[in-house]
Amino acid sequence: MTSISPIRAVVFDAVGTLIRLDPPAGDVYAEFAARFGSRLDAAEIRRRFDVAFAAQERIDAEREHRTDEGRERERWQQIVYEVIDDCEDPEGCFRALYDHFALPSSWRCDDDAAAVLTGMKARGYVIGMASNFDHRLRPIVAGLNDLTELDHLWISSEIGWKKPAKGFFAAVCRTFGMDPANVLFIGDDLTNDYNGALAAGMSALLLDPRGRFDVPAHHRIGRLGDLLSLDDSTLGGSNS
Repeated sequence: MTSISPIRAVVFDAVGTLIRLDPPAGDVYAEFAARFGSRLDAAEIRRRFDVAFAAQERIDAEREHRTDEGRERERWQQIVYEVIDDCEDPEGCFRALYDHFALPSSWRCDDDAAAVLTGMKARGYVIGMASNFDHRLRPIVAGLNDLTELDHLWISSEIGWKKPAKGFFAAVCRTFGMDPANVLFIGDDLTNDYNGALAAGMSALLLDPRGRFDVPAHHRIGRLGDLLSLDDSTLGGSNS
């Protein structure tokens, strides 16, 4: 029988789990592209964004997921240049988008975020957010009232590693002073969040509303609010 280590801390992914862009990235790119003289339509911009983002993810994987502030700014600059390649001022367009996504008003919290964070805190867990992001995430989090219960915030550009690198998750555990088995990680990305956390020795739950991924049923939640109905032993069993 697999022993179940008691969970003492719950860590959430940011984008796609606790927070979301509002409106989505592709729509924002289309709006700014038009401002800067691009003739690309919104559908083409959304398609290009997906392609350019995936390409930068591959580059980061080749770098073994090492990162810093310079790399994060570079990757977003390259994405903007590739997606909106016909605008009159590429650098100006990039800076405008980069600054836009630093605004708390560009983001919204999941409808269940505040209740879940409050509920987890009331049950005695230390809670945090850990994200592949850059320095802009700090003012975003500070400006979203539903996230005030967070005890810790980890950002890949500050850690030096991106998920799914073990170095990222090790930094989380060092902050807590806990064994990985005492930490539960919750996110919506199969590779970066779920598999990454499990490989680092943590417990993990995958936020998978449409049931797209082949993971054990007790490792999946359909919505963030489902956490409130899970008892402590169920949370601790997600590393088995």
